[in-house]
Amino acid sequence: MSRSCCCWQNKHSARFLKPFLPLDEGAKFMGAKQRKKCIFGPLRNKIYLFAKITKMSKRQDIRNIAIIAHVDHGKTTLVDSIFQKTGVFRDNQQVSVRVLDSNPQERERGITIFSKNAAALYKDHKINIVDTPGHADFGGEVERILKMVDGVLLLVDAFEGPMPQTKFVLRKALELHLKPIVVINKIDRPNSDPVKVHDQVLDLFIALGADEDQLDFPYLFTSAKLGIAKYSMEDEDQDMSLLLDMIIKEIPPPEGDENAGFQMLVTSLDYSEYIGKIAIGRIHRGKVVPGSQLAVVSSDGVISKGSVSKLFLFDKLQRVEAKEALAGDIIAVAGIADANVGQTLAAADAPDMLESFEISKPTLSMLFSVNDSPFAGQEGKEVTSRKIRERLMKEVMTNVALTVEETDSADTFRVSGRGELHLSVLIETMRREGYELAISRPEVILQEDDDGTVLEPVEHVTIDVPEEYTGVVIEKMGRRKAEMVYMGTLRGGMVRIEFEIPTRGLIGYNLEFTTDTKGEGILSHVFHNYQPFKGKLPSRETGALVVTETGVSVAYAIGSLEDRGTFFISPNTRVYEGMIVGESSRDLDITINICKTKKLTNMRASGSDDAVRLTPPRKLSLEQALEFINDDELVEVTPQSIRLRKKILDGNLRAKAVKRAKA
Repeated sequence: MSRSCCCWQNKHSARFLKPFLPLDEGAKFMGAKQRKKCIFGPLRNKIYLFAKITKMSKRQDIRNIAIIAHVDHGKTTLVDSIFQKTGVFRDNQQVSVRVLDSNPQERERGITIFSKNAAALYKDHKINIVDTPGHADFGGEVERILKMVDGVLLLVDAFEGPMPQTKFVLRKALELHLKPIVVINKIDRPNSDPVKVHDQVLDLFIALGADEDQLDFPYLFTSAKLGIAKYSMEDEDQDMSLLLDMIIKEIPPPEGDENAGFQMLVTSLDYSEYIGKIAIGRIHRGKVVPGSQLAVVSSDGVISKGSVSKLFLFDKLQRVEAKEALAGDIIAVAGIADANVGQTLAAADAPDMLESFEISKPTLSMLFSVNDSPFAGQEGKEVTSRKIRERLMKEVMTNVALTVEETDSADTFRVSGRGELHLSVLIETMRREGYELAISRPEVILQEDDDGTVLEPVEHVTIDVPEEYTGVVIEKMGRRKAEMVYMGTLRGGMVRIEFEIPTRGLIGYNLEFTTDTKGEGILSHVFHNYQPFKGKLPSRETGALVVTETGVSVAYAIGSLEDRGTFFISPNTRVYEGMIVGESSRDLDITINICKTKKLTNMRASGSDDAVRLTPPRKLSLEQALEFINDDELVEVTPQSIRLRKKILDGNLRAKAVKRAKA
C-alpha cells in the first residue's frame, strides 16, 4: 500500500477507518489498482469499513431564486419585467399585468395568494423563479419555498421601507443561510427615499443577527413598473439586465451528486383531476425519469413506494413534460399518491431522508356548518355535509397550513388557518364552486405552557396614517389591549405606529380602521409570538338590525327605518326572519319589519306619493361580513349571496337564550 494513500495514515487507528483526505486529493497519489485495494481490500486480515466520499458537483447553468417581500411591494410586477427582458413574451403578444397572478381571486384582490414557479433563460443560464405571497396569512408558503432555492431577492418599497412581513421572510432566509440580493423597488414613487430605505434594510440585517457575509449584500435600485434598474441613484437608468447579471454572479449554483440515489424534499403540492397529486420540489441529488421507483420517507421511515407517472420541468410560465431531470432542477412529479409536504422522495434502493421543516401552526379557527337557513339549497348545488367534508379534506391535501377537525355535530367542521384572509380565500373558492355554508365568527387558538398558563397569539401591527388620525387610532388600539412599541414620522405627512396586539383584538377592527382614517390608513400585521392571555376584550359597540318576518324588502319600509341604523341591503331583496339587514345606531339589536308596504287609499294628498329617496346601502364583502358578526351570529355564504343571520332565527327563542345566558 502506498504511503500517500489516505488509508496508510489510519492503519494503526480504531476499528473503523475514516480517510483523512478527500477522495479527489488522495486519488492524486495512487493509481486505479491502489485505489481499489485501498477501498475494498482487507488490512492485516481484517475487514474495515470506509466512508465513501463523493464530490458534490455544481450545475453552473441553473440559478434557483425566490422573490420575497411584504405585500404590495412589487414582487409579481418585478417578475413581469424579468420576463419582458428575457423574451418570454412575443413582441406582439398581449400580456396582462402581473401575469403570474393567474388565480381570479389574486387578480381581484391585487395580491399573490399561491406561490408560483416559473423559469427564464438568460445568457445560457436557466433562472428558476419562485414568486411567493406577501401577506402574513400565507407566510407558511414562504417558509417552505425557501427550502427549494439557493438565494432570494428581497424587495423593499422605496417609500414604506421594511415592513412586518419583510422582517419575517428575511429572518427565515438568514436562518437558512441563503444568499440575499436586496432590491429597493418603486423608486419612481412620490416622496420615496431609496437611500434611507437601504440604510433601514442594513439595520434590519444587523438586528436579525446576520453574519459578515450576509451583511455584505449586493443591492439594486429598481422600478419594476417602468422596467428600470441601477446600482446607485446617481446613475443613469438601465434595464433589468443589471438584475439578471447580478443573479447569475451572486446567487450560488445548486449543488448535487448526479450519480447518487435520487433525493427530493417535497415543498409544495398541487392537484390535478387527471393525474392526481403532484409533488413539487428541488432535486437534492441524483436524477429521475418517468417510471422511476421512488419511496416516500419521513421521520418514521419509509411510508410507501410508488412510480413516477409524469415528470415536469418549469419552462417560462408553464409546466412541460420532461424525459429526465437532474440534481439542481426544480421539478413536479405525479404518481406518488402518499407524498406530503415536508417528506422526502428518494430512490427506492437508497431511501435516505432529507432534513425537513416545521409547518407553522394555525392561529385562528372558524366553524363551517351546513346551511340551515330558510333559503338553503336554493342557490347552491353542493349543500350536504358529506360534500363539504370531501371538499375540505381535498383542500388539506395541498393547503398544508390548514387543518380540519370533526366536531360533536356531524354537520359542523372546525377549520383552522393562519388568519382571516387565509380562511376567507378558501370560503370564497368554495362559494364559487357552488357550495353553501354557514360560517361562525373567527376564534383564536389558545395554548398552555408547562405551568398551565393560558397563552394567546399576539400580532405585530404596523400602521401608516395621516397625522390627524393618530389620536383615534391609538385610542381604539388601546381599548383592544394593544401596546405601542414605536412611533415615527414618514415623508408626506404620514405617521408610522407599531403595536403588539392580541390576535383577538384585530378581529373586526379593519372596518373601524377604514372608517376612522377615511380610507387613508394602511394596516399590516404579522404573527409575533404567544403571550399570557390578556383578558376580556370589548365586543362590537353597535347592535344589528334584525328582520322579524320572511318576505321581500320594500323601499317604503326601509325609508321609514333609516334613522335606526345603516342598511346592508337594497329594496326588493328577499329576507327571512332572523336575518341581519343592517347595523344598529344603538348598542343593542333592533328587530324591524322591512316588508311592510304602504296602505292604499282612494284619497290623494299633496307630497305623500313622492318617490322614496334612500341612502345607498353599505354592501359588505366576505371579509367585512366575517369581521362584523358577533358570537351569536353567522355568515350565510352561497354562490349568489352573502347574508348575515342570527344563529337562532326565531325571535322568541332568541330572547329566551339571552335570558339563560345572563342567569
